Amino acid sequence: MTQSNQHSERLSLAFLWITIAAILMSPASQAQEASDLQQKLARLPQPWQEKLHRLTLKEYTETLKYWEETFPDRVQVDRIGVTLEGIPLPMLKITDQKSDDKLKQVCLVTALHGGPERSGTTAVLHFIEWALSDDPEAVKTRENQLLLIIPIINPYAYFETDRFGNSQKIDPYTGGGTANWDLKTFEFKHPEKAPEVMAVLSVIDQFRPDVHVDVHGTGLQEYAPDQLGSRERYRGQTMFEVTGSAYSNMSLRPWDWRITETINAAGIKVGFGYDRFEADAQRLYWGSSLTAMSNRLWLGRPNFYTAHYGYARYHTMVMALEVGWEQSGLARLQALMKIGNHRWKGEYFNGYPVNRVQGYIGHFVTAWGTTPQARRQSRSELWKQQPYFSQAILYPQTAGRETYLIATSNKAAALLSADIPEFLENIKNIPTIDQESLKTIIEAGPEIKFAVSKGHSAPETAQPIEHGISFQMRIPYSDLDLVDIRLNGHLLKKSATDGYLAWYGDGFTHVQINVPPEKSNSSDLYLITCLYNPKQIRTYGWKPPQSVMERIKDTEK
Repeated sequence: MTQSNQHSERLSLAFLWITIAAILMSPASQAQEASDLQQKLARLPQPWQEKLHRLTLKEYTETLKYWEETFPDRVQVDRIGVTLEGIPLPMLKITDQKSDDKLKQVCLVTALHGGPERSGTTAVLHFIEWALSDDPEAVKTRENQLLLIIPIINPYAYFETDRFGNSQKIDPYTGGGTANWDLKTFEFKHPEKAPEVMAVLSVIDQFRPDVHVDVHGTGLQEYAPDQLGSRERYRGQTMFEVTGSAYSNMSLRPWDWRITETINAAGIKVGFGYDRFEADAQRLYWGSSLTAMSNRLWLGRPNFYTAHYGYARYHTMVMALEVGWEQSGLARLQALMKIGNHRWKGEYFNGYPVNRVQGYIGHFVTAWGTTPQARRQSRSELWKQQPYFSQAILYPQTAGRETYLIATSNKAAALLSADIPEFLENIKNIPTIDQESLKTIIEAGPEIKFAVSKGHSAPETAQPIEHGISFQMRIPYSDLDLVDIRLNGHLLKKSATDGYLAWYGDGFTHVQINVPPEKSNSSDLYLITCLYNPKQIRTYGWKPPQSVMERIKDTEK
């Protein structure tokens, strides 16, 4: 085919396609396409045509009264404050009132954005119905936990304005921003403007909860005041759902991602999916030193919100839930309760994993006590003092030997040294230490030094530890023989209160040394040694292939 013929054929094809397009886009075809589209739309459900019931203050108040009257042995409604407008702030206490609260975990459930974000509150109300029910896990929850539930902390917003702030424009969720907090003392600067915030803080101070879950959701937050209309949500409004954190605050999350995934699994089981923040975005965390490349990092930033108050003061585990569908929120809250009712991975006691207050290379300072209440007291005290603790271990770490040294005062911290002979010299005149036993154990190994992590300088008037203290060591063997466990050179016996406990879990043998209050209040130096037989030989090192070794040998001749 000649070049001229090829050109003519291309022009003919182009004309043909133009003609076809013109036919397809003719007024008749356009009308048919529009009709087809309208039919497709008509066949789809239109849930937004139905408005959702809008809860009134009277309905809310009467419902709380009804629950209290119907389940007097399961729920108590307390007034924890009052708004500037005189609206009461109720909190439900749900638990088995026949059982001892000292033996229970404490879980705080709030909906701090419960103004325009309505599905957070409605999910919590569904959760209350379940928590009061005869469902076996609900019964177990009441037996093992004290639930403190604040469904609506901002009634002025929820019932009157559908805005985030109270009448003074302060959002109970954020406390109005970081500028309203003294982060050295964790005090709220404007209590007179936000009784809602102060009510939440008073509950946290009184009960020191083990976990605080704050429930958010969808609603009218994106509507301008002139768009609110009847202020009724429509059925079918959707949103992405997330567990364990908030997009606006990456630090509002549990410290154990497995907790988040366990909760997500319960929601997935009933048909809901969840965004996983930086994992789904496939981006790394932001940090202040990475600001220059912030456009390549995940958008979440750390901040201080009201829910962080419990963590800051009492080492409360915090998390946030975004709820688009109440069924999803309920499933995830139920999963959280199950975690609190059972034994978590690697833990000795049932309940939420909240008792480690400081760690150093697989060694942990942890709360003392055999009851949740005792551990809460210990945890709260240790959490306040832990910045001043200094820690050390023999290094390199060696199979068959574990050590953990903790100094809780400036005086004791001054005794720690990386140099082994110097450390032994520093402690030789302390009468409470069995010098010979400790020296024998330390010098029997191959370690070359102590790895030391110094804490901050404590106040001159250091407070004694009044509620006991415990220490955990993780040993990377499952079937071992514990040969010798000592504190300050003195041999320990098994005891949950004054001695040691040992158990296997999550890939480690855990050894916990327990020091009761009558000893911790007069001690500031804890020197722990553990000798064990791993009962297995693990391979070490690597050698090049034999042919390489022979080649090298030949070249050396």
